[in-house]
Amino acid sequence: MGTEKNTLDMVKAAASAAMSRRAQDGVILDLRKLHGFTDFFAIFSGTSDIQVEGISQAVLEELENNWSQKPWHQEGERKADWILLDYVDFVVHIFLSERRAYYNLERLWAEAAQVELPELTMPAHIEALEEAELDPDSTLVFGEQTEGESDM
Repeated sequence: MGTEKNTLDMVKAAASAAMSRRAQDGVILDLRKLHGFTDFFAIFSGTSDIQVEGISQAVLEELENNWSQKPWHQEGERKADWILLDYVDFVVHIFLSERRAYYNLERLWAEAAQVELPELTMPAHIEALEEAELDPDSTLVFGEQTEGESDM
């Protein structure tokens, strides 16, 4: 059970990293009872190839830096419409939204139980700003000029 829990914790860490880059429609599928080739699928969508690459990079960094894990296999970096990160015990899929709809992995693995996604917590510095209840009229807006300033 210890290894399974560790794997689930890593999948949830990957999900948090993906969501920190504004991944959409995140799903974790538990495939263990289906006796598949892996224990979990983590599936996310991005709205552009640049976002898909950014989500992938966040997952790679999280798992390498905090879990000492590198993917056994990677696919899709060049085209970035579907990036697959295979960590053997789990696979992370990051799709462009329309590509995800086409392949519809959730339908193919419909018998799999879904794992609740982790709560994404705000970084401490952003929480501190929200708690300070800043006066919106006192915030700096780039490009604004006060009276007497010139465009020189």
